Amino acid sequence: MSPDRRPGAALTSALGIRHPVIQGPFGGGLSTVELTAAVSESGGLGSYGLHATAPERIGPVVDRIRAATAAPFSVNLWVPRPEEERPVPDATALAAHTDRLAAHYAEFGLTPPDLEAANTRLDFEAQVDAVLAARPPVISVVMGTPPRRLVEGARRIGAPVIGTATTVTEARALQEAGCDVVVASGSDAGGHRGSFLAPVRESLVGTFSLVPQVSDAVTVPVVAAGGIADGRGVAAALTLGADGVQVGTGFLRTRESGASRVHRDALASEEAETTVLTRLFSGRPARGIANGLVRELADAEDRVPPYPAQNNLMTPIRTRAAELGRPDRLNLWSGQAALLASGGTARDYLAALVTDAGKVLGRPL
Repeated sequence: MSPDRRPGAALTSALGIRHPVIQGPFGGGLSTVELTAAVSESGGLGSYGLHATAPERIGPVVDRIRAATAAPFSVNLWVPRPEEERPVPDATALAAHTDRLAAHYAEFGLTPPDLEAANTRLDFEAQVDAVLAARPPVISVVMGTPPRRLVEGARRIGAPVIGTATTVTEARALQEAGCDVVVASGSDAGGHRGSFLAPVRESLVGTFSLVPQVSDAVTVPVVAAGGIADGRGVAAALTLGADGVQVGTGFLRTRESGASRVHRDALASEEAETTVLTRLFSGRPARGIANGLVRELADAEDRVPPYPAQNNLMTPIRTRAAELGRPDRLNLWSGQAALLASGGTARDYLAALVTDAGKVLGRPL
């Protein structure tokens, strides 16, 4: 039998999917079973972000996805960092951070979290155990290299492991750690930056500079991510050496995503033309639309505590803002190409990506 020479064949073969398109995994309630299943049922790789999911809830989530689709799907975890063990050391430090947000708590009639709540974090090792016990078809990680026992466990259950790199050096490290696929995530990407070997400010490589360098540096399939929201972007990524693409913001705009109505509306508005990297919502740098809160607290970017403390401090504000439809107080995660996405259903959007990329390339995808 002759080898499959279609664009993206190395990735589709590695993951058991029809189209070389991965839906970016979202955290913070933005992932849904419906979106994950819709993308997988349509031939891509649907993904579900589990980093904010308690270990005991991981198995039921995977079971729900498996009940909704027989096709491969991926679940995603964040690799923790040492400085996140106890980011707010004492009550004095907490007061400095809650005082900074006092006007925003007062605006919504909220009580600031206490010290214990500010430092609350999920048990990553227990999450790993739960993921392996749930036996998902594919496992992905961001923010670091996957632990050896995760890779070994994934081998035992037959699940490919996907790692996320923001530099060539990180891509090499992921391959050496045992990743079967490397996502080359450019600085154009929305949401949290996955840099882990150097500070984010030293790791801001644009997608179309990063992809060909990573493709030259590793032997596993490479997936381009960041600033890809239509068929032209898919075709460009494949032309530059990627084996497939990961699309995040475009799928956030679809009906099945967990993004609030005001978030989806913002992604389709002129406001999405201006995005910034900010630590203000979670304590980790993430790209989102520049709104009122980002501008009002811009001088505090370097003073907010690390994740998960800042995330815990901001959660009440974000939750209430979503309830009230206040985009000026929400984390409106967005990449730099949001306005190129078409919205609609995930199935229709994926079909458009594949069809339009094939037209640009002059051959079926």
